[in-house]
Amino acid sequence: MTSSVDSAIVFEGVGKRFDDWVFRGIDLALPAGRTTAIVGESGCGKTTLLQLVNAVLRPDEGRVDVLGEPVPDHGLEAFRRRIGYAVQGAGLFPHLTLEANVSLLARLERWSPGEIDARRGELFDLVGLGQDLDDRYPHQLSGGQQHRAGLCRAMMLKPDIMLLDEPFSAIDPITRTEIYAQFENLRGHEPVTTVLVTHDIREARRLADYLVIMGEGSVVQAGPTDAVVAAPADGLVKRLLESAQ
Repeated sequence: MTSSVDSAIVFEGVGKRFDDWVFRGIDLALPAGRTTAIVGESGCGKTTLLQLVNAVLRPDEGRVDVLGEPVPDHGLEAFRRRIGYAVQGAGLFPHLTLEANVSLLARLERWSPGEIDARRGELFDLVGLGQDLDDRYPHQLSGGQQHRAGLCRAMMLKPDIMLLDEPFSAIDPITRTEIYAQFENLRGHEPVTTVLVTHDIREARRLADYLVIMGEGSVVQAGPTDAVVAAPADGLVKRLLESAQ
């Protein structure tokens, strides 16, 4: 059984299937207050594992605990308020302005206008967005600005956990490097437990304290980033790490 001490997310004997099993017998504990990167090739189950955390999907066997409690069967709205979620392409609503996109969840939670403005301004400062962009629609923003806005929306309610599904993959390398720095700045000021799904081992090594390497349907190796890099468990992990050099 996987230890849950100082772990924000724990998978115990978890399996998920659609027509066939995506994975079975996943035992994994993700550390609290850190950034974990789940790395692997397309189709290995990374996103499926992530979506079990916020109950977008349900396991077909085993159990997922989040913040010390099983993922609930009921009351999902309150549960999901504690989890921020950002996806590839930023996921902004095209018919809403930047301000409305970022502030949407806070308005639904009936925050006061002053609270919303203060929180949005705080986040914009951390990721380098100007409030002069408030009235622009997503198509009027650069790719980098859209991704910064997606991070702000995920963090708006001060979540306990942030889930990131390939959030930086669709942007050019120069902009990506800038966003990495702003993401690190955001994490430095708000050390929320973060789970990043990526196929890019360079990205994982830069941003994550903890690595989970997935093969087809299994966790091949998990541990602190430095430890995984120093002692890859098998040829798959070694080849993956060498691809970043």
